[in-house]
Amino acid sequence: MPPSQYADYLVFAQRCSKCHSLARPLNSGIDSDEYWTLYVERMRRQPASGISVADTVPILRFLHAYSIEQRKKKELPPGEQAKPPPAPRDPLAPSGSTPAPAPLPENGQR
Repeated sequence: MPPSQYADYLVFAQRCSKCHSLARPLNSGIDSDEYWTLYVERMRRQPASGISVADTVPILRFLHAYSIEQRKKKELPPGEQAKPPPAPRDPLAPSGSTPAPAPLPENGQR
């Protein structure tokens, strides 16, 4: 985070963490300023949020900058294709083991 965003981040962190983890908005995938405006306004109206009308400006400014950074990370260089996701692993298997077997059909037959 650039130093110029730190003050905005502090307002975001202080106000938004009162009701939920910061991971909730940061991992939401939202990158629309219009949607963020509606979302922050809805959160501001929650009695326990402590978000004032004045707080919405730095919060939205931080979310705008954060969204831009997230979009940049999603962009691929020309000619590079997105890699397919890895095969699912059996969560009970030890680390480094083979992928999980394909699920059985509904009737239990192979």
